[in-house]
Amino acid sequence: MSKMSLWNIVSKMPPECFNSLYVELPLKVRQLLGEWLENQPWEFLQDSDAFCTSTAGAILTNMVEELYSALPGCGSEDEWILQYVNTLEALGRRNPLKVVEVFRSILEGEKAVVLKQFHRLPPSFYQKQEEMKFNLVVQRLCYKLNKIHATEESLKQTKKNSPVHEGALKEQWTCQIMEVVTQLGNVQIQLVKRINIWKRQQQLAGNGAPFDKNLDPLQDRCESLFDVYLQLNQELEKAATELGMEHFSGVLDSLNSSLSALVKSSFLVEHQPPQVPKTQTKFQANVRFLLGLKLFSTSTKLPVVKATVVTEKQARELMQNSGPERCSENMGDIVNNIAQLELNPSTRVCGASFKSLLLKKIKRCERKGSESVTEEKCAILFSTDVTLSAHAHNVTLHLQTFSLPLVVIVHGNQDNNAKATVLWDNAFSEVERTPFVVADLVPWPRMCEMLNLRFVSEVQTSHGLKRDHFFFLAQKIFNDNTSTAEDFQERCVSWAQFNKELLPNRGFTFWQWFDGVVDLTKKYLKNYWSDKLIIGFISKQYLQKILLPQLDGTFLLRFSDSEIGGITIAHIQKNVDGSTQVQNIQPFCAKDLSIRSLADRIHDLKQLQYLYKEKPKDVAFKAHYTKEQSEKSSWGYVPTRITIIVEGDQSQSPPTSIPAWPASPQESGQETPSRSIHSSMYSPTPVPISFSPTQDPSLTPPMPPAPLRPSFPTDQSESPVSRVPAWPASPQESSQGTQESSIIYSSMEIPVSLPPAISSHQLSNAQYFDSLSFHWLSEGARSLAMQDMEMETELSKLMNIHPLLPEAKLLQEDTAMDLTQISSNTQDDINAILMENGINPMVIEDPSLLAHNLPQTLGNECITNHNWMA
Repeated sequence: MSKMSLWNIVSKMPPECFNSLYVELPLKVRQLLGEWLENQPWEFLQDSDAFCTSTAGAILTNMVEELYSALPGCGSEDEWILQYVNTLEALGRRNPLKVVEVFRSILEGEKAVVLKQFHRLPPSFYQKQEEMKFNLVVQRLCYKLNKIHATEESLKQTKKNSPVHEGALKEQWTCQIMEVVTQLGNVQIQLVKRINIWKRQQQLAGNGAPFDKNLDPLQDRCESLFDVYLQLNQELEKAATELGMEHFSGVLDSLNSSLSALVKSSFLVEHQPPQVPKTQTKFQANVRFLLGLKLFSTSTKLPVVKATVVTEKQARELMQNSGPERCSENMGDIVNNIAQLELNPSTRVCGASFKSLLLKKIKRCERKGSESVTEEKCAILFSTDVTLSAHAHNVTLHLQTFSLPLVVIVHGNQDNNAKATVLWDNAFSEVERTPFVVADLVPWPRMCEMLNLRFVSEVQTSHGLKRDHFFFLAQKIFNDNTSTAEDFQERCVSWAQFNKELLPNRGFTFWQWFDGVVDLTKKYLKNYWSDKLIIGFISKQYLQKILLPQLDGTFLLRFSDSEIGGITIAHIQKNVDGSTQVQNIQPFCAKDLSIRSLADRIHDLKQLQYLYKEKPKDVAFKAHYTKEQSEKSSWGYVPTRITIIVEGDQSQSPPTSIPAWPASPQESGQETPSRSIHSSMYSPTPVPISFSPTQDPSLTPPMPPAPLRPSFPTDQSESPVSRVPAWPASPQESSQGTQESSIIYSSMEIPVSLPPAISSHQLSNAQYFDSLSFHWLSEGARSLAMQDMEMETELSKLMNIHPLLPEAKLLQEDTAMDLTQISSNTQDDINAILMENGINPMVIEDPSLLAHNLPQTLGNECITNHNWMA
């Protein structure tokens, strides 16, 4: 509807809705006029002065020409229309304002009918109305300038023919000039406001709001007003010469000051730089000078524009001082910050493009109170000097414009909090504010608008947040489960509640949690959300209320309340005693959904039957299931698939139990909930599996013993996987969780928890170490390991080695070896071992680090004898 005209809507509505309107203007004539009728300033021609009368007459003349050109032929109906047009033309000559009143009444009636049915009009209609009003005001100014010129000519004739009337004409001349000066100032105020509104809309677009970035209409207004200034300036100079400067004391200076203000206002940032720039990262921006075509049309060399970084304090000082002051201190080292203004006559655009801006470093300023670096706002100042000709001499004007507020970061982990600062500033700053002042407390309904705008624009969906979603979000941000939705409408939310204070019993803020939801939905859940398959924002308490009465197997999808960027499945489960309860499956994060989609996970879980309310899951999610490959690939491989099961669900448990070495006393009785990849029927959710030190001979035939050789599997996709409980973390580690790796045991991958205390200076490639695995290279090794308890003991020791700093000792002083010595003495040996086993040592940034963590329990001879490989 936003791109439609009023007539587009009216013409598609039933004709009987407008029967009472088309009395004085027949429907056929209205249809011929179409959009032309609403593009005329009928609404603003309400005065009975000479200007309105002459303007109305000119419009009616154009209307008659429009009707003549719209007539298709010379039929009887056309003759009747021609007769009506002739009558209308005659009436327009006698009383044009009467005809204007008829058309104004018809348009008002059409608007009323459309508003009654649709409750709003197209935004384009209001834009047209605003443009017509401004253009009509400028036309009135030009009309009065012509009157001033006519008075000047009359005064010249009066001096020759009738000097007695000279005084009256001089007074009339002066009054006419002063009237135009006053009206011109008022029009400029409205134009500057419109430019500031464009800037504000541009800022809201940073949060995802729709934005018409076309500057051509504003350029037309600036140019038309600039022409009026030049004409008025000429008339004023002639009047001052003829009547004496004392008659226009201060008027000329005021006029030139207003003209300078107009020129400065027409210099703005057309394409903003990123509002969260990172140092040492290139970005772009460009500025536009709306009066460049007027000032530089005959120039051969245009001025250059410079970009500099300014703090909030400097921006405030520069805005208050309109003169050509420069920043006293450079707050950031920015390169490629000079660009030439360029004029393109064909597009009528004058601007400068910065294509490779790069902020090398930023100087932080003193912060107030508990303010963090990600709350520190700055801006890029674009400035240039132009020459304006006035009073037969040139005036140099210093033009400057600011980018939107920026929050400069030096590391990616600052991005989330920096975005929060920018988002808040974009949403709640005011037009024409002092840089960069923004309210610290805002009404909750305005916060809802901002959250919805962010969600819809980032996810790129038409399905926005609803009333129930906002109610849950209010409960979360206010930590209040007792108030009603109506109560929250009267409350205000603070910046601290948004992104400074941690949520109760959580390690993150409201914004960090919400942004995680947005990011997860954007990357993996967009289609589900758009198809309304995800409720998402709902509390555990409320889902209990709505799920318990439902059929067994009913489920819904909600965003995790305790994790950032997680989605969980809540479902009804019937117990043995016949009672029902709501179960919440461990949340899936982005990594999980990148491995197996949400729809496929739902398909795997047989206990999930109906999507709330009572919609069979295969009906709801069929379009989102991944099509499974049923035939062999072109290389002859049999296809495999990944499935998941839920812990404790016997109906989906693996067909066999996998033996393993005994747990240490510290490990017994503890499990680490986690996820992993499984082939065939095995689940990424934690499944407790009992192990024994022996193995069923029927499962594995006897094989010759083989040496134990930990290695790095290159293809884990062909191995079925199961889980074993991880060893318990130390008190220092328990708050951080554990990192997961895996052991491939006789083609069965068994996840092993590795302590998370691995820093960048301990491991050159922590991500590589996180995927570290050991591998029995033959079935014989498996048999040997199961029968040889001594080997199991050594392996248990091997697994429990905690990564230490290079300076530390791994074992007791009498047996330990200095790590730095190991690194230097065994580097060549390790490389040789790797190459013998077909592994290129170049793919491991520092193979000696493997010696720091693995071989110590087996002794140094295990390296030199090549009994294992690193």
